[in-house]
Amino acid sequence: MTIKEIQDQIIEEFSVFDEWLDKYEYLIDLGKNMPIISENGKVESNLIEGCQSRVWLDCEKRDGKLYFSADSDAIITKGIISLLIRVFNGQSAEDILACDLHFIDEIGLKDNLTPTRANGLVSMIRKIKAYALAK
Repeated sequence: MTIKEIQDQIIEEFSVFDEWLDKYEYLIDLGKNMPIISENGKVESNLIEGCQSRVWLDCEKRDGKLYFSADSDAIITKGIISLLIRVFNGQSAEDILACDLHFIDEIGLKDNLTPTRANGLVSMIRKIKAYALAK
C-alpha cells in the first residue's frame, strides 16, 4: 500500500468514532499492537528529543525499504507512534521524505493533543524523516 492509501485507511477507521475519548481508546489499542523495539534498541541515540514521555524509535533498511520499531512509557504516545509506524513501515526513504501527512489534521489528532504531546508528534515525524535522510 502507498502512504496515501494507508492514511486514507486510518482516516476511515477514525471516522467511526464521534467522541475523542473513543479515539483515544482506539489509539491505546493500536499502541498495544505495534512492532516493539528490542531492549537493545532502547539506547540514547534512539530516544526522540522533544517528547514529554520517553519514546524510542529504531529503523532498519531492508531491500530498499525502511522498517521501524518503537516503544514508549506512555500509552497514548505509544498509540501515536504506532500510527506513524503504520504509515511509514515498508516505504522507501524517498516516499517518506516526499509525503504529506494529511491524516493527522483530518482525524483531528493534532487539535486534540496537549501542547506537549503535539510537540512530541512533530518530534516523532522529524526523527522518522531524519532516518529516511540517513538511509
